[in-house]
Amino acid sequence: MGKKQVFVALFLLFLPLFGFGQTFGLPEGQKHEKVRFQLINNLIIVPIEVNGTPLSFVLDTGVSTPILFNLSDKDSIQINEVSEITIRGLGEGEPIQALRSRNNSFKLGDIENKLQRLYVVLDKSLNFSPALGIPIHGIIGYDLFRDFVVEMNYSSRNIKLHDPEFYNYKKNKKSQTIPLTLIRKKAYVDGEVYLKDDESVSVRMLLDTGSSDAIWLMENEDIQVPDNFYEDFLGRGLGGDVYGKRTRVKNMKLGDFSLENAKAAFPDLETFNTIKNLGNRNGSLGGEVLKRFNIIFDYRNQKITLRKNGNFNTPFQYNFSGIDLQHDGVRYVAERLANPSGLVTEEEDTFGNVQILMENTTRLSLVPEIVVSGIRAGSPAAEAGLKEGDVILAVNGKSIHSYKLQEVLQMLNEKKGKRIRVIIERYDSDLAFTFVLKDMFEQKKP
Repeated sequence: MGKKQVFVALFLLFLPLFGFGQTFGLPEGQKHEKVRFQLINNLIIVPIEVNGTPLSFVLDTGVSTPILFNLSDKDSIQINEVSEITIRGLGEGEPIQALRSRNNSFKLGDIENKLQRLYVVLDKSLNFSPALGIPIHGIIGYDLFRDFVVEMNYSSRNIKLHDPEFYNYKKNKKSQTIPLTLIRKKAYVDGEVYLKDDESVSVRMLLDTGSSDAIWLMENEDIQVPDNFYEDFLGRGLGGDVYGKRTRVKNMKLGDFSLENAKAAFPDLETFNTIKNLGNRNGSLGGEVLKRFNIIFDYRNQKITLRKNGNFNTPFQYNFSGIDLQHDGVRYVAERLANPSGLVTEEEDTFGNVQILMENTTRLSLVPEIVVSGIRAGSPAAEAGLKEGDVILAVNGKSIHSYKLQEVLQMLNEKKGKRIRVIIERYDSDLAFTFVLKDMFEQKKP
């Protein structure tokens, strides 16, 4: 069964809570701070300095206290007032060991908290950087949303954090404000879903920017899985892997906004056995839905304002091929240069290339190796003969070493009905496979 790249429930954490006291603040006289973010696989990545060390964090409304889980690319980082604890997260694994730390400095642009509390997860396997294609060191959520009115613009990829004392709402006929419910530092909204017929079911959904999936629903007497579905790996949490069923819902309503044929997943209920308080929720809304809006989060007044953006009508992202990819090591690639002009610079915060220019105008580059990290049973890729561990060399005639991980995934899942030709390396041999992308939801339930 294929394993989807880091996308989901990864960050739905239910951890012991610290007390109050720490707050983020703006410099005196400043009313807001604007921060650019990267949007990768529907996840918001923001730069934060922790005790002077620059790190990359996923901004996650589903997490209460910041967590560090991957510091392998940092020579050193100072963590203050440390003690050991055991934490439990979403997934089928055992509780894991972690560190609890107090009185740390967190800085996001001009915003700073000098008394920030955090967790450090010690499990080295919890490294989500290979699956996203850039270094990711942690997650942060509630503390920022608590202290500011957060204006999240998915279109321009920036966040504006406003001092609540000075924030004034602007009237806009295209926007709608709906109630927000806060339970144990997590934000929920009420909506409606249409499943097998024209009758709607009221649902309370966790707002989860730390999930790159669309909609998660929890099965009960009123909420039943539609007839067309397939079993799949849904993601990974701190507690282990999460499995369930993937399907579509006929409609999802959030306020007056309506999303037709939205992608949905039903996680196995065993996943939640260790979680004592789910806040009476019926599911969650992840980045695949939230990116379709520009959003104002106002935790203080418990409301959220939504406005459709240019992403609203974009097709939902599906894994038609059944292939999941991640970075795994590096390889040398030799290229003939037509007009050599020196070294090529790469973007920051990526798994960068190391390049050597030879006298015969050949460039030898050390590039990340992209491998198949999972194959979904019954998928086009599985039926064609691809296997976990295969190294991807080319897709439809394009050598993939000059593309980012997410771009390669898009090549492999462009649209149903498209023929895909993949060149891979397996046991030092190059092999070619061809398959046609198909919609798994069109298969009838056995």
